[in-house]
Amino acid sequence: METISSALVSLLLFLPVLLLFGCINKNIFSVNSAPKFEYTTVFSVPIVELQTKAISISTSSDHHHDDPILTVYNSAAPSNNTTVLNVTENVKKKKNVKLSKEEEEMEHGLARARATIRKAASLTGNISRIVADGDENDVAGAIYLNARAFYQSYMEMEKRFKVHVYSEGELPIVHDGPCKDIYTIEGRFIHEMEHGAKRFKTRDPLRAHVYFMPFSVAWMVKYLYKPLTYDHTAMKQFVADYVRVVSSKYPFWNRTQGADHFMLSCHDWGPHASHGNPFLYNTSIRVLCNANSSEGFSPRKDVSLPEIHLYGGNVPPKLISPPPATSPRPYLAFFSGGLHGPIRPILLDHWKGRDPDLQVHEYLPKDLDYYSFMLRSKFCLCPSGHEVASPRIVEAIYAECVPVILSDHYVLPFSDVLRWEAFAIQVNVSEIPRLKEEC
Repeated sequence: METISSALVSLLLFLPVLLLFGCINKNIFSVNSAPKFEYTTVFSVPIVELQTKAISISTSSDHHHDDPILTVYNSAAPSNNTTVLNVTENVKKKKNVKLSKEEEEMEHGLARARATIRKAASLTGNISRIVADGDENDVAGAIYLNARAFYQSYMEMEKRFKVHVYSEGELPIVHDGPCKDIYTIEGRFIHEMEHGAKRFKTRDPLRAHVYFMPFSVAWMVKYLYKPLTYDHTAMKQFVADYVRVVSSKYPFWNRTQGADHFMLSCHDWGPHASHGNPFLYNTSIRVLCNANSSEGFSPRKDVSLPEIHLYGGNVPPKLISPPPATSPRPYLAFFSGGLHGPIRPILLDHWKGRDPDLQVHEYLPKDLDYYSFMLRSKFCLCPSGHEVASPRIVEAIYAECVPVILSDHYVLPFSDVLRWEAFAIQVNVSEIPRLKEEC
């Protein structure tokens, strides 16, 4: 458990890098989100054809089951595959489009990268040097769908992946975001792309693989939303105006209808804000904490973002240095939280104060410490609140406590890379009465 947790903590610490890795390995040019607006997308740039072909790898390969890059695409419905083929056909009709030098270099580079990743994914044998510098193999490797493919994709990203951050927009809603509390990841990512990550950021938009729109939905809610109205109109209008500005000023949005653009939000209302533009919702990459497949989140093009609650802006010291793996964990499972959403009331109704092995509380007494309970429990219960994501999943990983995910329609972060069943348990809401048997 200690080795697995250490590997996962490292994964989460390098979140900005891994999100970019996720974007380059997904079919970011497919149109596959539901519910869809009534718009027809026709792409016109040869780079779209290249990436579509590169991702639509021949089904004759014997290694599809183990390849995280292929898992997402091959599990799609036939109608989705048809969409990809139609996009390719639309592009083929425009063979007379002349590529710039930068576009040619980019296409050749992406083709080489994907060929290298496919080759790495097909290899077998000892992977200890890849996943743990020769110290471990089976334990660390078990958390990945394909450790070789992941490692090679990461290396290709480090070598060539470039992001252009739009300079349009003004503070506080654009170029800034919350760096503390529940929406920490949103602000930290924006700050990283604005002021750090220099090896991934390019000022030359012609050399960019993707384009980042650095607005903060959390700040939209703070500055534009009228409390208790539940009216998202102002947020949608802001997003619509932002897309209108960048699409009018530059050619990059229009050439793919936004397919190589992405937004990021950890606020529950991020998906609602993306409704401000139909192509942003249907075509662009949406990096979201609220990754709810029943509300239009599409694993083929969108990215599920881990959520973490940093009260003071930093990981609590107790979680940074958890006790040794041999330390006693007297509790079977633990949860403490308010009655938010439809799942938690069911959990508390069945288990609050019912069993000393399952420490289930609505609110902890002031003399008891939340993180101490996590560090003394074998399993940490992570039920959804109002929306599907829960910061408890990341907290549990830090605490080396097995996450027990109680959620419907939640697309787990990095599910095209990680084998979640190797280090977490997913329990259907209907099985909550039998929770002790599941743990």
